Amino acid sequence: MGRSPDSVLSCVDMNGEALADGVLRYAFGQLLGNNGYVHLVGVPEDFDHVAFLKELGDFQPTPTGTVVGDVKPERGMDDVNHGQNRGGLTPHTEGYEFRGLPPRYLALWCVVPPSGPGGETTMLDGDRILAEFSDEERGRLHDTVYRWGSTEGLARHGVTPTAEHPVLERHENGLILRFSSNYLIVPEGDELARRLIDRGNVLFAEKHIAVRYQPRDMVVWDNWRMLHSRNAFQDPARHLKRVQIAAA
Repeated sequence: MGRSPDSVLSCVDMNGEALADGVLRYAFGQLLGNNGYVHLVGVPEDFDHVAFLKELGDFQPTPTGTVVGDVKPERGMDDVNHGQNRGGLTPHTEGYEFRGLPPRYLALWCVVPPSGPGGETTMLDGDRILAEFSDEERGRLHDTVYRWGSTEGLARHGVTPTAEHPVLERHENGLILRFSSNYLIVPEGDELARRLIDRGNVLFAEKHIAVRYQPRDMVVWDNWRMLHSRNAFQDPARHLKRVQIAAA
């Protein structure tokens, strides 16, 4: 899959001049609400990613406690499922393994893009998956509480959270979708949950969009709606910054 132009937003206009701040923020909000994500390109050197993102809400610490984190390969982690290595990741939403609400938004911006193939952030609108399930089935995904585990990479850092949540949860600010290919613990005989994972993985493989980074590029998405993943890569210099933004 390639990238979709629907949510690509340039920070400069046709004359190569920076968009006015108000225009940029308006277009950003429209694309994020309509499509679930925004890929910001043509980002000037003096752009303040942190200040821009603070307009969306309060930053939420990651599982290891960082508020503005670094995403780059960590020594000794390539043999496990972990965001800090060079391997591919399976489709998921963020925060299913913790009690309480998951982050509303996630943002990544590029410090050093990888040379060579791979390293794209990949995403799929979760509404495409839910459309394959009946109202009755979606009701069961609201009403059934599942146990959720966490990654081997976090376990090596001594972080081993588990939580219990439904797949779908109603909130005053919107519908929350939780999804994990690996860490939604499916009870024996639960064909609905198994089909959710299987169809989610198939649709992700067929329909995802892929964001390839240039320096300072940023991608922001609605974590209550979008699944995300990553393509494997080889370049150890790949370096992104990452924040999680809490629900308002």
